[in-house]
Amino acid sequence: MKLIVGLGNIGKEYQATRHNIGFMFLEHLKEDWNLEFKEEKAFKGHVASKVIDGTKTYFLMPTTYMNLSGESVQALSSYYKIEVEDILVIYDDMDLPVGESKYKKKGSSGGQNGMGDIIQKLGTDKISRLKIGIGKGKGHLRGKDYVLSKFDTEEALLVKEEIKKHEEGIRIFIKSGIEKTMNEMNRKKDEQKEQDNQGNN
Repeated sequence: MKLIVGLGNIGKEYQATRHNIGFMFLEHLKEDWNLEFKEEKAFKGHVASKVIDGTKTYFLMPTTYMNLSGESVQALSSYYKIEVEDILVIYDDMDLPVGESKYKKKGSSGGQNGMGDIIQKLGTDKISRLKIGIGKGKGHLRGKDYVLSKFDTEEALLVKEEIKKHEEGIRIFIKSGIEKTMNEMNRKKDEQKEQDNQGNN
């Protein structure tokens, strides 16, 4: 079994904000993969399940608010006995510019409160994650105000492309785990850079 977690905050005021990029990712999969999410109060989240490439996979959007996301992840993974190495968490990263993303198989939360709570509740930092860039902000719009702001039109297109690109990465993770995912997606990224450089010459 696998568990794919998208982080965000519930409520209309948070929809489409930078901090909700994990929710946006799962909303995209909901449409493309025909997922049916239902609120599961026992797991403190909206949950969908589907067999993907022969693997039973759960998709989770915690409804605990961001900084308590670990409660939801712990409840579901414990109930279904999903191992930590079979969990992938998708969330926003201010250290990456919009239009960039990165897979990691372990590490600190980098200041992302939802990921920090998951690490604390599961008792390990060896949790696979896909970090999607939202940039650092500029001028007066920084910190909390920035992460709760919405993408402008150009940024929204970049985010949409990034999410679409990582559908393949999620499938690889479900089938083969984080190592294969990192290798394959990094290879594709390098190939794309090479093509772009050739196109600019």
